Amino acid sequence: MNWVKGEHGQRILLTGIFLLAEVVWAKSGAKPPSAPKQLRPPKGEALLLHLEGKGKQIYVCRNTEGAYAWKLKAPDAILFNEAGEEAGRHFAGPTWEAKDGSRVTGKLVASVRPKKPDTIPWLLLDAVSHDGKGVMANVQSIQRLHTKGGAAPAAGCSAAYENEETSVAYEADYYFYGGS
Repeated sequence: MNWVKGEHGQRILLTGIFLLAEVVWAKSGAKPPSAPKQLRPPKGEALLLHLEGKGKQIYVCRNTEGAYAWKLKAPDAILFNEAGEEAGRHFAGPTWEAKDGSRVTGKLVASVRPKKPDTIPWLLLDAVSHDGKGVMANVQSIQRLHTKGGAAPAAGCSAAYENEETSVAYEADYYFYGGS
């Protein structure tokens, strides 16, 4: 077990801090962010968790019906909690994994293109699978909002580069919702 000494001499179990903090935060009545109507989670779902993703969107050059373009292969990002501490990761699936090992995989429901052309869309996703019993176990919907960067390059994909990969840095806020 991983114990640390608290401010007043008490012993605190490190593996429990993250889970306890998230439960307290979720029950605190944290207000969901403002989002376009089509990106709002279903009624009855409450905000459980907010994490910030920082990483890259990985693209591969593909020929689709005679036209070459960069297609999304997968995200690759580290997730941070509101205290700026590493809280998990985001990768292909799309999947979000918390440090406690729990995972949620989502399926696209709706997308809204932001005004900046070099920015990936804002999204609403439904949870389609879960692994583990941690903070991701009760997630039913995921929002990706406040994106910065990450859009596929406009040029550079041609027959000479077919199946080549490139990555573009991005940041986004991820909001996780579940039954209240």
